[in-house]
Amino acid sequence: MKIKEVSEQYDITPDTLRYYERIGLIRNVPRDKNGIRNYSEENCNTIAFIKCMRSGNVSIEGLTEYIELYNQGSRETYEARKAILVRERDLKERMSAMQEALAYLNRKIATYDHWSK
Repeated sequence: MKIKEVSEQYDITPDTLRYYERIGLIRNVPRDKNGIRNYSEENCNTIAFIKCMRSGNVSIEGLTEYIELYNQGSRETYEARKAILVRERDLKERMSAMQEALAYLNRKIATYDHWSK
């Protein structure tokens, strides 16, 4: 798939895809004879993984470290990869903070609604 198609399918800008490639998150993107990227199924699977992890607020540094270990392809890196995911997984705390922020915003909006009546 060309970069535009991948961008649309995964709702990621072409610039972000190029950035991910530049920093090594996406590797070995084939190019045609004119140098145009032609993402493989494996590349797309990696992009889907990155998108999922980023939506879970996994840091770029954590992802880079994880993918570096993953690309080593060894069972010896399983524990290290798991440790990265565990370290990056503080969703419960973030969700709680977001719920508190949402409740605060709702109270503020209700105050403005009350004042506008």
